Amino acid sequence: MKPIPPHHSSWTHRISRELSRHMWPVLAIVVSALQCQLGVAASRPNVVIFLADDAGWGDYSRNGNTQVSTPNIDSIARGGVTLDRFFVCPVCAPTRGELLTGRYHPRGGVRGVSTGQERLDLDERTVADAFQAAGYATGAFGKWHNGSQWPYHPMARGFDEYYGHSSGHWGEYFDPPLERNGRMVREPGYIVDLCTNQALDFIDRNATKPFLCYVPFTTPHSPWAAPERDWERFKSKPITQRATDPDKEVLDETRCALAMVENQDANVGRVLAKLEEWKLTDNTIVLYFSDNGPNSARWNGGMKGRKGTTDEGGVRSTCFLRWPARLPANQTVTQIAGAIDLLPTLLALADVPRVGDKSLDGRDLSPLLLKQQVNWSDRMIFSTWAGKVSVRTQQHRLDDQGQLFDMGTDPGQTTPITDREPQIAARLKAAVLAWRQDVLNGGRGLDSNTAPNLVTLKKAVTGNAVDPRPIPVGYREFPITMLPARDGEPRGTVKRSSPAPNCSYFVNWTSKEDSLVWLLDVHTTGRYEVVIDYTCPEPDVGSQVELAFRNSRLTGQVTPGWNPPLYTNQDTLPRPHGESQMKEFRPLKLGEIRLERGQGPLTLRALEIPGKSVMDVRRITLTLLP
Repeated sequence: MKPIPPHHSSWTHRISRELSRHMWPVLAIVVSALQCQLGVAASRPNVVIFLADDAGWGDYSRNGNTQVSTPNIDSIARGGVTLDRFFVCPVCAPTRGELLTGRYHPRGGVRGVSTGQERLDLDERTVADAFQAAGYATGAFGKWHNGSQWPYHPMARGFDEYYGHSSGHWGEYFDPPLERNGRMVREPGYIVDLCTNQALDFIDRNATKPFLCYVPFTTPHSPWAAPERDWERFKSKPITQRATDPDKEVLDETRCALAMVENQDANVGRVLAKLEEWKLTDNTIVLYFSDNGPNSARWNGGMKGRKGTTDEGGVRSTCFLRWPARLPANQTVTQIAGAIDLLPTLLALADVPRVGDKSLDGRDLSPLLLKQQVNWSDRMIFSTWAGKVSVRTQQHRLDDQGQLFDMGTDPGQTTPITDREPQIAARLKAAVLAWRQDVLNGGRGLDSNTAPNLVTLKKAVTGNAVDPRPIPVGYREFPITMLPARDGEPRGTVKRSSPAPNCSYFVNWTSKEDSLVWLLDVHTTGRYEVVIDYTCPEPDVGSQVELAFRNSRLTGQVTPGWNPPLYTNQDTLPRPHGESQMKEFRPLKLGEIRLERGQGPLTLRALEIPGKSVMDVRRITLTLLP
């Protein structure tokens, strides 16, 4: 028997009428209840969330950029609402944490962008948790960046399925190795196109029921790698709209960033077309925004600052919402808003109950979006990174140096008015101090500069501190745990392949005194299969290595040799300093080890080294066996 589509309410009504005439009235009541439930499901809006990575406010034609064409993204604004002053965080993972929770990111343990500091605390409940509990199909397709291992993994945070990369920036944009529901896969194509393909398939499979489709793109984040068809339009294009500080602009980087934005726009268009194909456009909330300011010096409307800063240009993002069934078209909301507002707003619009009882920092913006008469009081939105804090009101910004600016007349923050408006400056300085105490230094809201030294593994590694929280391992519902190099600690002469840990691997393993260490919290005692993603030059084959955890030991040999060249087909422009050149790693099946429940360091070291080095290591994968 075929399932009843949600929109066939007249069909269920006829059944109810016949049952009431010929069968027991109680059965008619049951069918009537079913009819009501189906009607509720049909009326609930779908939700599609697009999140750009490192796109600045000025990277869109809707916002005045005449050198780029973003008709599909712009159409979301034309058909809906623009949040004109919308603020996110200076960097990636914190913004994602605020989207997910409606709370300032330090409250949820998000203190950095790599080495485990990007993880969202396990007692936080997400917007996806709420939609999933309400019966929505939920899927995420792209860059997650709030924890890789279960239960930090997106499939433990409210998403039924996941495809993409769970870390921060990814070093392979063409034919990339990506994760599908816990397993690595490699498919041909450009990373944004591939993730969008999966989002389209998700919509096809869930078109007859309400769904939440989260598409966090990985561009225009570096490396500077755009599809050739997009780069061709920009590689010789004159750049006439310049950065606020033009001396710092690298024109080819601007060209490549805009080429990646245009590729992203085409993929947004593919998703919008899919909604139209299924006749879902009217009843789908579509949200588009970015996670921080631009990742290079380029035109950004004259604002001061870029990614990594708490100035206006570092934290102001474009934000468009469209829902033709409810929201007015081509409307602009001028009140300040932020990523912390998205959870309460989406839940209110979709009439979905919130999951969790932690206090929110965000506001429900739905009265503003729906043009309802409401007494909207002024507010403050705080931005923090690397111990610096700025605060924004409707009219002013107090920067991280304590200087006050009138943002209505001075978006470039060129002329402080601190001396002219001492009372306002004093009030905002007091607010920053109180916020620091509450969010950064109070309770568990610790930033990377104030977090206590909970375990000995917390130390600086090439300028990046390994997070003190252990990595959970051994859940029957998700038996595969990946331990990438970015989450481990190199000891001795071992180092990372680049200063940026996210897509790095361990190199320079040359001594028996060297080791690679991951702090684990094993939840299930049992046998675990061990696979190491490695490369090793043929002359160095044969090292004996030992993997140890508490009282367990596993030894094996590094063989066969595998020493592929670094990729030469990935980059449109030279890779920025600090980002690893990638290569193809192969699996080395080391064997099985018994891990006892409890915490401790997992240590990989060499017992014998016949050549000059042991191997390069990208990750260890532990699989709990039945």
